[in-house]
Amino acid sequence: MSLIITDDCINCDVCEPECPNEAISQGDEIYVIDPSRCTECVGHFDEPQCQQVCPVDCIPLDPDRVESKDALMKKYEALTADTHKATG
Repeated sequence: MSLIITDDCINCDVCEPECPNEAISQGDEIYVIDPSRCTECVGHFDEPQCQQVCPVDCIPLDPDRVESKDALMKKYEALTADTHKATG
């Protein structure tokens, strides 16, 4: 699954820099997560870093975007392959 930021977001700015995939950005009113870039930190960390730092617990799993750990790992590999091509 991808994660989603709910309307409880207080725009505290702590989640965005924690995302290793640069999936979090400022939306019109609150921060948003790009589901095509969110791997729940699979490939980087054992737990989603944004959830760990969020002071209001407003970053749950998105029930509309169910993905297995294998699918998240494949997404991570595709994202990092693009990074390696750009820097390599």
